[in-house]
Amino acid sequence: MDSHVVDDRPASSLEALKADLRAFDAERDWGKFHTPRNLATALAVEAAELMELFQWDTAGDRDLSDERRALAASEVADVAMFLIRFADVAGLDLEEEVRRKLAANHLRWPSDKEHAPTQGGRFPRC
Repeated sequence: MDSHVVDDRPASSLEALKADLRAFDAERDWGKFHTPRNLATALAVEAAELMELFQWDTAGDRDLSDERRALAASEVADVAMFLIRFADVAGLDLEEEVRRKLAANHLRWPSDKEHAPTQGGRFPRC
């Protein structure tokens, strides 16, 4: 087993990632820097780096080139790690909050109705 992975894995993948990120931070004594504000800022920066991959893209293609997919994968991982760490430090159960939000979205936008983009051509936010 990789020496950089926590040995006693919790039951869920999300819990395992949270434990791995805690261990990674503890090994480097980064906890003092990982406040909710700093983690939220880092999360926004990483999300912006993901967006940057598509800046000025006029083609609007749904298919990513292999190169762009690899770059996006790295940024998605950064976003996910900061999101998981933020939720952990803020005392939020990420899985529970996502399920709660998804349930609310089911009520807000029932599947038996058509949901066209709102004014301005954008779909409503989740």
